Amino acid sequence: MKKTSILFSLLFAFTSLAAQADVASAQKLADKYAIFAKHINPNSTGLSAAEGKNFFNRELTIKGKQVACASCHTSNPANEGKHIVTGKPIRPLSPAANPKRFADIDKVEKEFTSHCNDVIGRDCSAQEKGDFITYLISVK
Repeated sequence: MKKTSILFSLLFAFTSLAAQADVASAQKLADKYAIFAKHINPNSTGLSAAEGKNFFNRELTIKGKQVACASCHTSNPANEGKHIVTGKPIRPLSPAANPKRFADIDKVEKEFTSHCNDVIGRDCSAQEKGDFITYLISVK
């Protein structure tokens, strides 16, 4: 029984460290976007989780339908989502819930390019990306 308790404690600690490590990766990426945003707009006041949440929940009309990031990713980015067209399951966006979400920066950029163009019809700005990631980091 004691060995089982120790094993569970170690497993929990390892899982917790993995999630923290990915939150750290997400934070580093958000910090890079903040630098780009400040370079583009010297009046930028930094990143905002509140603005990221607004961006995530903002509904736009696409092909006659109201859509938002939350349409596929649910109103809580720590939950699994489902693509509204294909029904394909989507892993959580929150790095605390999905430790692999920000592990591959090239994949993150590819997803931003694809999703921003599909949903808002243009590339997302560095400010929007940084705010978005800052919001996701805040969701546990």
